[in-house]
Amino acid sequence: MSTTVNIWQTVERLVVRSASSAGLFNPYQNRHEVWDKPGAPAVRIQNLKRYLEEHDHEEGTRLFLLLEAPGPWGCRFSGVPITSEAQLTDPAFPGFGHRSTTRDEPFSEYSASIYWRVLEPYWKSILTWNTVPMHPFHPGKPDSIRTPRQSEVNAFLPLLKEVVEWAAPEKILAVGRKAENALGRIGIQAEYIRHPSQGGARIFEHGIRRVIKEMGLEPDE
Repeated sequence: MSTTVNIWQTVERLVVRSASSAGLFNPYQNRHEVWDKPGAPAVRIQNLKRYLEEHDHEEGTRLFLLLEAPGPWGCRFSGVPITSEAQLTDPAFPGFGHRSTTRDEPFSEYSASIYWRVLEPYWKSILTWNTVPMHPFHPGKPDSIRTPRQSEVNAFLPLLKEVVEWAAPEKILAVGRKAENALGRIGIQAEYIRHPSQGGARIFEHGIRRVIKEMGLEPDE
């Protein structure tokens, strides 16, 4: 695994400094008009940077999971893939971060809850990333979610390639077909796992637990 400094320079160049568009919201550069604090993007940048630092292991990452893109209530406000503010600020959660919003209660997300219910014990051994690290939404409906366009996936393939090379994982899982397609485009044939959203929670959990058992992945101490 190369250093976090090097991968962070790449993330800054290809994600943090990228502009939002009519259909992609960059949570590391822009604010939600209603819920965000004035310095919300900087909070999310630091949360993501801390996440990558926590996973900078000499031996590399055992399991790399690639998902599709941030939803409207999870990574969009936390800055960390498929992780909500509620999780990052929970003392019992293995990761740590700060809130970027002003509402009374931190945002939570269904998919993130399902995801970490299964994978939380293996926090240090796995790395999660998004194929498109910005929130895709329907123009005029900023709190909606849509499937990323192929052009949007293609735009972030160079970043994905560098993140995978940095993580140096023992095994790679594509959580969803978009993730599977993206990995194929950079020459990686990954195992497909059903995404936990839209009724896929039980199938996702079954698939993940099978992989964990096959790998002999032990819970973090």
